[in-house]
Amino acid sequence: MATPLRSNRDFRLLWLSGLFAVLGGQMSALALPLLVLKMTGSAVQAGAVGTVSVCALLVTMLPGGVMADRVERRRLMRLCDAGSLAAVTALTIAVWYGHAPMVLVLLVATSGAVLSSVYGPAAFGLMRAVVPPDQMGTATARLQARTSTVKMVGPLVGGGLFGIHEALPFAAQFLGLLLSTVCVALVRTRSEARSRAGSVFSRRELTAGLAFLWQLPYLRTVLLVFGLGMNFAFGALTFTALAVFSENGASGLGGGFVLTCVSAGSLAGALIAPRIAPDRHARALIVATCWACVLTAAVLAWLSSALLAGLLCAICMCLSTVASIGFLSTLLIVTPEDRIGRVQSAAGFLSSMVQPFGPLAGGALLTLLGSRIAFGAIGCVLAVSAAVVTLAPSVRAGAATAPPTGEPEPKPEPKSAQEPEPEPAGTSRPAPDSAGPGAH
Repeated sequence: MATPLRSNRDFRLLWLSGLFAVLGGQMSALALPLLVLKMTGSAVQAGAVGTVSVCALLVTMLPGGVMADRVERRRLMRLCDAGSLAAVTALTIAVWYGHAPMVLVLLVATSGAVLSSVYGPAAFGLMRAVVPPDQMGTATARLQARTSTVKMVGPLVGGGLFGIHEALPFAAQFLGLLLSTVCVALVRTRSEARSRAGSVFSRRELTAGLAFLWQLPYLRTVLLVFGLGMNFAFGALTFTALAVFSENGASGLGGGFVLTCVSAGSLAGALIAPRIAPDRHARALIVATCWACVLTAAVLAWLSSALLAGLLCAICMCLSTVASIGFLSTLLIVTPEDRIGRVQSAAGFLSSMVQPFGPLAGGALLTLLGSRIAFGAIGCVLAVSAAVVTLAPSVRAGAATAPPTGEPEPKPEPKSAQEPEPEPAGTSRPAPDSAGPGAH
């Protein structure tokens, strides 16, 4: 009989490691642009921090997955942590002494994104070795609940610390990374890399995860429709609602309420997921999410109520989170352990690449066509996505339980073993949440 998650020592350590690291990351994510804004007075330079970070993450996400399949994953996580601690230490000292050049700020933002693109797949691969398949849905939900809670609390704490002294949020991130490092160092499970040699940056290696996803029709369709289409359209929907109910910037109360409801919906979905076995009902949850978003867009096109908009967006986000947890659990189960890094990175890349463009599209529609037609146009995109996932035979058939034939890579026996003694010292980069396609 499998050990319950609450008694699974290594899973608890991974959960705590992510808690400390993500909390620190959320505080610095707010503090970095505030620091630049205070130093330069330029909103453009402050916004450049986020842009550089997102671009670096997207560019290095696929190579990061390859690295996660090449190096023993626990060791790789510790190497990433060492780099993160070095960068945050340099920034904390510079800010404390009142001299943090823009170059250093951008370097820290870039290095954090690059290390995250390696750390994330490694952490998921290690979790695959720590958690039995029948507990993957519950484990993924607990990771998502942790991340959703931290995302609600972290920016508030970071803003408060920044108000006391500019260096405090970064000092707190250093402490969080240090605690996360200790937790990773105490994990006993090893998740060995494959033995095959070759260039990390070869086209075959970089596209191996995408190729695996493409050969499974269920994964391919869900990622293209639910991951790309729905992420793009829901991003446009929430931004349009934010602008409309903030009265185009005249009041932030209505828009703030909508965003708070979205965050609350994400947390509620993560808390509900373990009770309904989302990995067993992933298709039904994906379909329900898509049609709920269509209904929300239709209602908002005719009714102007921030309260109603917030509640409807919260329901959509709740369903989306549960569906994403179910999909990610299925993905982790059907992917061979020696390819989990590349496949998880490929799925994250496909789900993330369109997210920055959703708000841009929503703003353009709102400016050119007005709120009613903008919501209607977004609703049409959502309806097409909903119809595809409802009717597509590949989605109705579900995921395969084995990797597809014809995979271009060899299949070495995956290795993972419990070792009695933990290795000394360690490090930790912000652990990934469990967001999959449709998690916004």
